[in-house]
Parts: sequence; structure tokens; C-alpha cells
Amino acid sequence: MKKVVALMGSPRKGKNTDILLDTFLKGIDEKAYSIDKVYLTEKNLKYCIACGSCEKDGKCVLEDDMDEIYDLFDTGDIFVLASPLYFNSVSSLTKIVIDRCQRYWSLKRALNQSYRKDKDRIGVFLSVGGAAFEHDQFQACIRTVDLFFKSIDVKYLGNYFVSGTDKLSIWNREDVLQEVQDIGKNIENISNFYLHR
Repeated sequence: MKKVVALMGSPRKGKNTDILLDTFLKGIDEKAYSIDKVYLTEKNLKYCIACGSCEKDGKCVLEDDMDEIYDLFDTGDIFVLASPLYFNSVSSLTKIVIDRCQRYWSLKRALNQSYRKDKDRIGVFLSVGGAAFEHDQFQACIRTVDLFFKSIDVKYLGNYFVSGTDKLSIWNREDVLQEVQDIGKNIENISNFYLHR
């Protein structure tokens, strides 16, 4: 059975980002996939201190709940990263996890060790922004998320962005909910996608 790892990077449970992620996961066949949804706000996560220790042995010296997340990264097949757009980037909770992936860069770059290199590991980024639609509204996130997925050897399959949630919440947008559920349902049959609603 394949494993879906879903990271919920908003501090607000039951709101726009969380509902978007849950709707995506609702489309996934639970008979074919196990789903691990992680609320980052419930985890004890320390920020990277740039100590360079992982360049020596590929391990992070910080002791916290990131070890659980590393285990999920090591064993997952499909990754769904969900974060609200805060100041044109991912949330601070999400960025802590991404920064702690320095461990993987060190394994590959400083220590010349292979990590996963599985061709079928895929990743999707879901994000919501309160402001009205702008064509480049989420662009700053894309490069950060791209490097995150590269660090854990995951093919960045696509993005689903929703603007204007300050005025029209996710739960009032049936078209968005249906579309994102359909993407979840067909996740392994989609080559690439970029949707901005």
C-alpha cells in the first residue's frame, strides 16, 4: 500500500487551507493508500540553526518532532504540502520544515550519498491567499517548494492555488472543492498541473 504524507502548514485548523487539504485527501482511495496527515502546529519544531553538523554525518543535531517527519519523508510515496500564503511565501511553520531539509542536501551534496531517487514519488502544493487574484501571487512560493521537493527526491507534480479567500471562503466555493477532490482521486494519472482559482 502506498503512503500519502500530507503536511498541514497553517496554524488555523478547520479553515481555508485545512479544508482544501482535507478535500484533496477525500478524493484519495483509502483502500489503495494510507494517509498520514500532520498538523505542523501540533509539533515541537525547532528552526534550523545552520550549525553545519549534518554536513558531517547527514543527521540533524536538533532533538524534536522533526524526527517523526523525517521518517515520513523516508517512507512516503505521495506528498501534499498545504500552506497559506503569508507575505508572499509559505507560512513560518512550513518554512521551518523546509529549512530542516538541509539534512538531505547535506547527504547528497556534502557527503555524496544517495537518498531515495524513486522515480514514482510525487508532490503537490496547495495554497490559499486572502488577497484578490493576481497572476503572480504565489510565484515566490514555487521556487521554495520546488527546492523542498527536490531535497526529498520527489517530482513536483503541480500546484493548486486559491485567491480571494478573505472575501469568499473555500467552503463556499463548490467548484474549487470538486476540482481539488477530483485531482486527489486521479493523482497518479495526472502528469503536471498548475491551477489558480
